[in-house]
Amino acid sequence: MTVQIRPIADGDFFNWIGLYEGYNTFYNRELTDQKALILWSWLVDKNHETFGFVAEEDGELIGLAHLREFARPLDASRGLFLDDLYVAESARGNGVGGALLETAKGYALEHKLSVVRWITSNENEVAQLLYDKVAKRTDWVTYDMDPSAEGDS
Repeated sequence: MTVQIRPIADGDFFNWIGLYEGYNTFYNRELTDQKALILWSWLVDKNHETFGFVAEEDGELIGLAHLREFARPLDASRGLFLDDLYVAESARGNGVGGALLETAKGYALEHKLSVVRWITSNENEVAQLLYDKVAKRTDWVTYDMDPSAEGDS
């Protein structure tokens, strides 16, 4: 049984949605039909910046990675941002996450991108064991600003 990493394809929706539901549940997020359909439309639109890869074993999707390129003004280069990485519980510990990260790295090399970047929850310690093996942890602190929130300036 060999795991194949390949680009997301139009016919993957019903297998993909189960994985993406698992990802949302892992992060205690609600996945609505509207959100799922919007993201799916991005993933299969060749003109949209967001794209993805899936890990498949025996015709079943067992992992996903959603990515997008971004500008890096200080370096005058472009990078690859990994928005989502998820492996089905039944497939964890078998190298699927690492294979998806290697695929992202290969894409970055092929497209002459200067970095592959992602964030994860401080609480996602199991994934960090893998991440610490394949990438350098940064010193940067991440902030989110809600543009619709009233606040002190």
